[in-house]
Amino acid sequence: MLESVKKALRISNNVFDDEVQGLIDAAKMDLEQSGVDPEVINEDDPLIKRAVTVYCKAEFGYDNPDAGRFRDSYESLKNHLSLAGDYHASVE
Repeated sequence: MLESVKKALRISNNVFDDEVQGLIDAAKMDLEQSGVDPEVINEDDPLIKRAVTVYCKAEFGYDNPDAGRFRDSYESLKNHLSLAGDYHASVE
């Protein structure tokens, strides 16, 4: 997922790989803590991939004028995923 997120962030070198990977990991953890089943949090699912990408777009860099818009988009997608039956972690 690192390479696709870097592409979305318009990064073509490896200088920020650790930071971007940290954001990817944080996005996945945030989805899991919101009730998304950890079994479905993978890069093969387009909605999960989009959520992680939008999270990274919101949090990467210091002077991003669109950060708020990306953050709102991520929150909306996270809420959808956490409530959708196919993504919701079952409680046993």
